[in-house]
Amino acid sequence: MITQKYLDELTYEVIGASIEVHRIIGRGLLETVYHQCLKEELSIRNINFKSEIKIPLIYKGKELVTDFRCDFFIENCLVVELKSVTQMIPIYEAQLQTYMNLLKAPKGILLNFNCFNLFKEGQKTFVNEHFKKLPLK
Repeated sequence: MITQKYLDELTYEVIGASIEVHRIIGRGLLETVYHQCLKEELSIRNINFKSEIKIPLIYKGKELVTDFRCDFFIENCLVVELKSVTQMIPIYEAQLQTYMNLLKAPKGILLNFNCFNLFKEGQKTFVNEHFKKLPLK
């Protein structure tokens, strides 16, 4: 059963894996480099994930044509979006929140690998109404 505590612990593990990738290969590379390295790091840590999944948009029972793809969907409850940009802009947050809502995921992490310290300045965590409905423990 997914709980808020479980999601918080999973978030901690995923951020730890991301910090390890950042520590080893540094900042400022292409997003695809971090994507491949994070796939490997999550596998090493036995964290279940899907990568670059297509996100359906269902409207009135009909699937509409979109090209939504999230970078990682971890344990079927945590969306992770990767960036490697000089400046984070609000559309990245909107993108993550859209994916969270369409996947009914209670939590999401936005990671920017183009920073000096991933823990302090390169990650931002989001929750939505699905998170608030989960039991605490």
